[in-house]
Amino acid sequence: MKKIGFDNEKYLREQNSAILERVKKFGDRLYLEFGGKLCFDYHAARVLPGYDPNVKIRLLQSLKDKVDIILCIYAGDIEKGRVRGDFGITYDAATLKLIDDLRKWGLDILAVVITRFTGQDSAVIFKNRLEARGVKVYVHRPIEDYPSDADLICSEKGFGKNEYIETGKPVIVVTAPGPNSGKLSTCLSQLYHDHRKGINSGYAKFETFPIWNLPLKHPVNVAYEAATADIQDFNMIDPFHLAAYNQAAVNYNRDVDSFPILRIILNRIMDGKASGQVMYNSPTDMGVNRAGFGITDDGVVREASKQELIRRFFRYNTEYIMGVEKKETVDRVVKLMEELEVKVNERKVVEIARKSAEEAEATGKGNAGIFCGAAIELEDGRVVTGKNSKLMHASSSLVLNAIKVLANIPDEIFLLAPEAISQITKLKKGIFNAHSESIDLEEALIALSISASGNGNAELAMNQLICLKGCEMHMTHIPTPGDEVGLKRLGVNLTTDGKFSSYNLFMSK
Repeated sequence: MKKIGFDNEKYLREQNSAILERVKKFGDRLYLEFGGKLCFDYHAARVLPGYDPNVKIRLLQSLKDKVDIILCIYAGDIEKGRVRGDFGITYDAATLKLIDDLRKWGLDILAVVITRFTGQDSAVIFKNRLEARGVKVYVHRPIEDYPSDADLICSEKGFGKNEYIETGKPVIVVTAPGPNSGKLSTCLSQLYHDHRKGINSGYAKFETFPIWNLPLKHPVNVAYEAATADIQDFNMIDPFHLAAYNQAAVNYNRDVDSFPILRIILNRIMDGKASGQVMYNSPTDMGVNRAGFGITDDGVVREASKQELIRRFFRYNTEYIMGVEKKETVDRVVKLMEELEVKVNERKVVEIARKSAEEAEATGKGNAGIFCGAAIELEDGRVVTGKNSKLMHASSSLVLNAIKVLANIPDEIFLLAPEAISQITKLKKGIFNAHSESIDLEEALIALSISASGNGNAELAMNQLICLKGCEMHMTHIPTPGDEVGLKRLGVNLTTDGKFSSYNLFMSK
C-alpha cells in the first residue's frame, strides 16, 4: 500500500486563508502569479505522496466567485514550437489544452496574453485561432531594457503602451503553460494601469517549490533543484528575508536576483506608497506558499523525493543520449544525488529490468539482436517483468504480464486473440513494410480491447490497466514512439537506461 505524507485538505485551508489575507492587505485587487503547473502537477504528487495533482484547481473552485484567470504565452515559444516535456506537446497546444481542462472543471479564462509580441507569423495565427473561438486575446510588446530601466518601464512608453485587461474579481490568477512566459510582466503591467485608475491592487506569487520553510538541503527542495537543472536554477537561503527577520527561508536564485529591481518597479508603480503596508521585504514575503504545512510524514516525503532524484537522473541522461539535453544538466543531478548519498540502484525496478534483459539475451529471444528488459512495481510492492521478442516489445509483454498478475490470471493463458495479432503483423510487415513485426504497446492495447469482446479473461485483465497509473517502471532501452504513447496514457513513472531499441537511425514504430 502506498504511504501517504501529505494532507490536501489541510493544505487547501491554509492556502485559501493565505490568499484571502493577502487580498485584504491591498484593498481592491490581487494579481496572483501562479508559478509551476496549475493542473496535473505530477512532480508535486511524486515528491509529496498523497498530493492531488489537481489540488490547485480545487483551490480555484473554492474561490470561483472571487477569481478571474489570465493565461500568458511568449510569442517566441509559439514561433519556435517549444515543447512541454510532461505532455510532449507544444506550448501553444498546451495553452489550448489548459483552457479546455479549466472549462471541464467549471472555470473559464478571462483572456490570453501573448507576451513579447513582435508580429511573429505563428503568434498571429494563434491569436486569430483563439479569437475565432471567442477567446479574448491581448498582445504585449517587448519593453526596451526590461527589467533594468525602471523609469522607462513605469511610464507611458513602457507598461503604459500595453493593452489593459478589464477585470472584475478581487483575485486575478495569472498563469502559463511553462516558465518564462511573461506572467510577472503581465501582473506588473496590470498594476501600473490599475494605480493610474485609482484602483488599489497588489501582487503576490504562488509557487509550490522550493518549500520556503523546509531546510535548504531537504530532499524535497533538492528534488526541485533537479527538476530545474536544465535551466540552471538553484535554491538558496533568501538573504533579504534573513536580514529583515533573522529567519532562514529557502527561495531560488532567479527570484532572489530579481527582487531588488522588482521592489523598485513596485515603488514606481505605487508612487512611493509601497514603502509601508504594502511593500515586501524579501522575495519570500511575496509568496503565499503553504505546501510545507500540508506535510504530515516527513520520512515518507524524504524517501519519495530521493526517488524523484533518481528518476530525474535517468530522464536527463536519456535526453542527453538522444541529443536534446546538455551533459552539464546530467552532471548537475549526479552532484545533487551525491550530496544526499542517493544511488540509482535504490530504485527497485532498475536492477530487475536489467536482469530481465540479460535473460532475454541468454535465451536469444530478442528482436533483431536487441535484448530489452522491463520491470514494473505494482502498488502492493510486487514486481513484474517483461522482455522483448520477435512477437512483442518489452513494454507490451510487461503490461500484459502485469495485468495478468493483477487479475489473478495464470501466466500460460493468452490475452490477445491470435487473429488480432496476425492481422497487426500482416498490416505492419505486408502493407506498411515496417522493419519489424514486433507489436508495440499501443498496438498491444488495441489488440487487447478487440480481444476483450469475446474473451472474458482479456476483459478482466483490461479492467486492471487503470491500476498501473503511478506505478514505477524501468526499461533498459528507450521506448519506441508506439511504446511511449501507450506508457504515457497508462500514466506510469517510466525511467530508462538510455539505450536505443533498434540499430536503425530512424525510428517510427
